[in-house]
Order: sequence, then C-alpha cells, then structure tokens
Amino acid sequence: MSIVVAVRKGKRIVMAADTLTTSGTHRHAPGNVATHKIRRVGRALVGATGWSLYDNLLDDHLGSKRPPALGDKRAIFKFFVGFWHALRKKYNLVNDQPPEKDSPFGDLDATFLVANRRGIFAVFSNLTVMPVERYYAIGGGGDYAFGALHVLYERERDPKQIALQAVETAIEFDVHCGGEPEVFDVP
Repeated sequence: MSIVVAVRKGKRIVMAADTLTTSGTHRHAPGNVATHKIRRVGRALVGATGWSLYDNLLDDHLGSKRPPALGDKRAIFKFFVGFWHALRKKYNLVNDQPPEKDSPFGDLDATFLVANRRGIFAVFSNLTVMPVERYYAIGGGGDYAFGALHVLYERERDPKQIALQAVETAIEFDVHCGGEPEVFDVP
C-alpha cells in the first residue's frame, strides 16, 4: 500500500508520495529500498498505488513509445484504456477478473493520480477518470491524508506544505505507508 496526494492551490499544483515498499507482509527498510511512486510523463505527473509490479509494467509500457499527452480527461482516459489493453495482451501475468463478479467493467487493480497544468485527475481501477478541483489522495493511507488535506487546505497557503503534511500524516498512522516523502511540482 501507499499514499499519493495531489494539491492545487492558486496556479500551483504539487504531488507528493511516500516511498515505502512492501512485499506481502514484509516491509522493506526505507534506507535500503525506496519506491518512487510519482513519475514525469511528458508534461504531467503520474502517481500510482497498488501492486509494486505496476512500476515495472508502467515503465515498460511508457518506454516503448513517445510520452502520451495527458492534458485532459479524455486523453487520460484514452491512455489508461490503452494501458489496460496492453496489460492483457503483452503481460499475460495479469488476472482478467474484476474484483466484483457482477461488474461488467475491466479492472486495473491499481489507482492513479494525474496532475498537469490544467488540473488533477483521479483514475480509479475501473478506468473512471475524475477531475478534482482542490486535492485528492489515493492508496492505503488515503483516509488519513484526506483528513489532513481537509483541515490544512484553508489554513495553509503553500500547496507543497499541504501535500507534504498529508503524506506525513498517512505515514504516521497507516502501517502500510512509510519511507521519506517526495514532493514534485507540476512542470
């Protein structure tokens, strides 16, 4: 599990995440293993939570082509539908079963945040893309981060500090979050 948050305040958007890696019940020592859950993709930032294998899958998928333009809801949806198709075609290790047996939809089994100059977009495992105005959190520490984001948003001016404190709150209270927080500004 992880925590990734994005905050928009004024004209500035930042994304922050923890760097903890777990394998089953094993929690890797932060000084020994750090996972970077936020990556630059063209002019956007993409944060991911879910299976750590997604780091490899997403890097491989992105490495085989020009960076996609993730500028708006439609482009983001199109990219993740293509990624979902690639997961089934190219990586036969991916399970095709949605978590709910009656669901007609595919499942990425991961959640993403995309931030660009135009805003913040949450991408859910069923491929729903949702634009967000002020802030959002994904991952195991999301409930704690949302509480911190809600309280801090009106009190704090700097979106970097809001995002950092939200990640630190998740690290403090969620056993699946940890390591050193990373914070990035949208290019």
